[in-house]
Amino acid sequence: MYAIVEIAGQQFKVEAGNELFVNRLPQAKDSSVEFDKVLLLENEGKVKVGTPYVKGAVVTATVLDDSVRADKVIVFKKLRRKGFQKLNGHRQKLSKIKIDTIA
Repeated sequence: MYAIVEIAGQQFKVEAGNELFVNRLPQAKDSSVEFDKVLLLENEGKVKVGTPYVKGAVVTATVLDDSVRADKVIVFKKLRRKGFQKLNGHRQKLSKIKIDTIA
């Protein structure tokens, strides 16, 4: 059984027991969170597609860590023949969640 869920503006394919990194959630560590924006639900070969969401479908998850940082992304800007160079870096803050149930 799997589902396609919209979490913090992004779509994820989830199964019970999966651990994923999502954009930062407001919930604290070890708290439970429910996602009701289920776009697709598959159960034993039967696929249910929502318009836009599947009614009554809920995915519950537990926040394992709320302060994970992603890999650094380097942003380098240069204008040729002008002597301009700019180097910036960015690390996105993420939350690590574990999918408990799909109902």
